Amino acid sequence: MSENTINITLRVWRQPNGHTPGKLVSYPVKDVSTDMSFLEMLDLLNEELTVKGEEPVAFDHDCREGICGMCGVVINGTPHGRGSSPVPTTTCQLHMRMFHDGDVITVEPWRARPFPVIKDLVVNRSAFDKIIQAGGFISVNTGAAPEAHAAPVPKLKADRAFDAATCIGCGACVAACPNHSGMLFTAAKITHLAMLPQGQPERHLRIKKMIGVHDALDFGGCTNIGECAAVCPKAIPLDVISQLNRDLISSLFTRDGK
Repeated sequence: MSENTINITLRVWRQPNGHTPGKLVSYPVKDVSTDMSFLEMLDLLNEELTVKGEEPVAFDHDCREGICGMCGVVINGTPHGRGSSPVPTTTCQLHMRMFHDGDVITVEPWRARPFPVIKDLVVNRSAFDKIIQAGGFISVNTGAAPEAHAAPVPKLKADRAFDAATCIGCGACVAACPNHSGMLFTAAKITHLAMLPQGQPERHLRIKKMIGVHDALDFGGCTNIGECAAVCPKAIPLDVISQLNRDLISSLFTRDGK
């Protein structure tokens, strides 16, 4: 083993489908380069399993650049994992240099009622899509593009909208919350549009629809524990939930939520 490689033991959740009980299975992985990302290390494990004629570990991935949100797994009890880093990150941007030779690393899927397991580390996160579909839209007139400065946005509101828009919908907030609440995700989408002129026509109707779907899909309520913001790889601030609450209260005093 060179100075730039480590030997680890993975305890990976294996579950053939959503109807069959799963279990943790241990796999030794040797000569792991510390320059590898966590997903590249899983690729290495799957290559070894394939050579042995065993079923590879199923896990979600896409861009591997920290912007798509597909790579969510729970590593040593923390969504996306951190190793020794204090800064939240996506799993694909977590590197093996954050671990040590001889470490035992437990890898599990998101544990949340609205995210049922499909196979191994893959979960169904379509519940987030349904929340977006319920109200994550704006009404615009078709035709020529408006002049860029026709709808000025104060910088503080523009910055806040941009910060909320960085949410990638990975689901780490739900996985970390003991109530399985999706409030941070929902609040980020609501705040993004609430800060912009384009989001005003449906502002109150939007929040009623999105919260209604959130609750109907069995997401839990928010009790302000803050675990969601602590693990968010895009650092969505917890106070977007305050924005959601203010808009929800305001919507109760508007006709038909409009």
